[in-house]
Amino acid sequence: MSDTDPDAATDGGTDTDDQENVLGGDLEPCGTDPTTGWARDGYCRSHPRDTGCHEICAVVTDEFLQYSKAQGNDLVTPRPEFDFPGLEPGDRWCLCVGRWLEAHEAGTAPPVVLEATNKAALSRIPKSTLREYEYEGDDGPNADGDGGTDSDDDGPNADGEAET
Repeated sequence: MSDTDPDAATDGGTDTDDQENVLGGDLEPCGTDPTTGWARDGYCRSHPRDTGCHEICAVVTDEFLQYSKAQGNDLVTPRPEFDFPGLEPGDRWCLCVGRWLEAHEAGTAPPVVLEATNKAALSRIPKSTLREYEYEGDDGPNADGDGGTDSDDDGPNADGEAET
């Protein structure tokens, strides 16, 4: 299943409201502008029908987006037929665990929002690895309304790119 699969949102109730994040607390929302998650509810929930395991809440970078596109998963190009606006650097997005691991091995993994990353991801990625990529740039999903990019952001993805 791709990150832009329109059938992902058709499942309705997932019975996953009590899922935990990798820190052991309640799973927090990842992103709502654009709305992310396998069920497109803003959360990186684990779901038995999500074979891609969209459980990593990442703040995408240009480097990661280009890497993903080169791997055949274009997350930049808008796909209106799937109600997908395309991602920009600074957007929060629930990534497949496997894709994040591939990007990690290639040196292009984006920062991770631990409070919004599902505990299920720990079955494949050590917590210590995720902590190395911890994002600390804002106070919540799309907190400033522009996808998480701030010119005064001092988090790990502060790369000096112009805001859009």
